[in-house]
Amino acid sequence: MPLRDFADPAAVSGALDAAGYVPDDGVATAAFLALRMGRPLFVEGDPGVGKTALAHALATICRASLFRLQCYEGIDASQALYDWDFPRQVLHLRAAAGTADPGEIETSLYDRRFLIARPVLRALERSPAVLLIDEIDRADDEFEAFLLEVLAESSVTVPEIGTIRADVPPLTVITSNRTREVHDALKRRCLYLWLDHPDFAREVEIVRRRVPGAAHQLVADVARAAARLREASLLKPPGIAETIDWALALHTLGRSRLDGAAARMTLGAVLKYREDIVRVERELDEIVGGPT
Repeated sequence: MPLRDFADPAAVSGALDAAGYVPDDGVATAAFLALRMGRPLFVEGDPGVGKTALAHALATICRASLFRLQCYEGIDASQALYDWDFPRQVLHLRAAAGTADPGEIETSLYDRRFLIARPVLRALERSPAVLLIDEIDRADDEFEAFLLEVLAESSVTVPEIGTIRADVPPLTVITSNRTREVHDALKRRCLYLWLDHPDFAREVEIVRRRVPGAAHQLVADVARAAARLREASLLKPPGIAETIDWALALHTLGRSRLDGAAARMTLGAVLKYREDIVRVERELDEIVGGPT
């Protein structure tokens, strides 16, 4: 089944909005072009700006299965593409021993039924699908080379079996927190999108949807304070998820607006390092009570 088609960026924007993701024009246009052109979307931005959430939202509006590959240092092709089910191969070998030709037994060990599909291969074999390759910058440089065939050809080559090609290429979303530069060869195969922290109005709308019972004044206060925290050169500036958590924590405590006392009690919802909390506590009244 092909991926859902959209008439224009406005249609994508409306669908994302209905799915709970509040896009700006740049996000909607990039997503529309990725779908229409059949190109991977490479999304960079600070942690917590909504890169992973965008992939989930695209899977929702495309009515597609989402396959997520979380990258990390040391990840290799077997964790991303496929692996052989060694225990089942051993059982098969023992069962067939003495009953078949050794050459046939060896060949049968690499049958498709013994192949364990990992997220990338599963996305190629299932359509419609969205493939999320999350935080590619955490992986080693060499790992990117494994992905080039997937991005360019929507296929995976298994030496013992041959090439497995997607009937309908998945929409691939690759995210990076920009902790290192990703190789140009990978970027050339993708459309590029830089995601920044949302502006005040957009962040208010996002939080309002995720914490629907919160007072409007509280949501506005929290969004404004979160923006100021991002300008404070913290070890871990708050992302959208932390802003939502902060608003939810305050709402749970029955607060209808943000003041210094409430902020001090709930800093653990928005800041994740002791050094940041100590620093912010000294400037909290200014951060919370600054100009509106």
